[in-house]
Amino acid sequence: MSPIAPRVAVVAARWHADIVDVAVTTCTDELEQRGYTVDVVHVPGAFEIPLQVRRRALSGQYVGVAAAALVVDGGIYRHDFVASSVVDALMRVQLETDVPVFSAVLTPHHFHEHDEHTGYFRRHFETKGRELAHAMDATVSLPLVGG
Repeated sequence: MSPIAPRVAVVAARWHADIVDVAVTTCTDELEQRGYTVDVVHVPGAFEIPLQVRRRALSGQYVGVAAAALVVDGGIYRHDFVASSVVDALMRVQLETDVPVFSAVLTPHHFHEHDEHTGYFRRHFETKGRELAHAMDATVSLPLVGG
């Protein structure tokens, strides 16, 4: 009988999905090649990510949960505050649930919706997806201490 594949989740925002999904796809492909089962959950925006990450962490079904979003300055709100709030919440979830939580919630200083920036960030999110998969695998593979 073959061992059960470890299960992880990636919670991804739909804002700028054409860019965010590059990280999600790259991360998912890398993790599946390493023997993980990956569930992807889509939420409207970055602000909705922490609750879904927490629900998955508390479910007992996942050895790790990741988040992916691109939070940009839309001119109406302070995007840096949104990104900071999301990342702070993800850290709290990790510490409260003892389930590793990973972040590819990124907020650039400057982003303009034209081909040059979109192309740059797609390439950047491809790299971030690989880094996310590596961090997840390296962290959940660590031996448990205490417990």
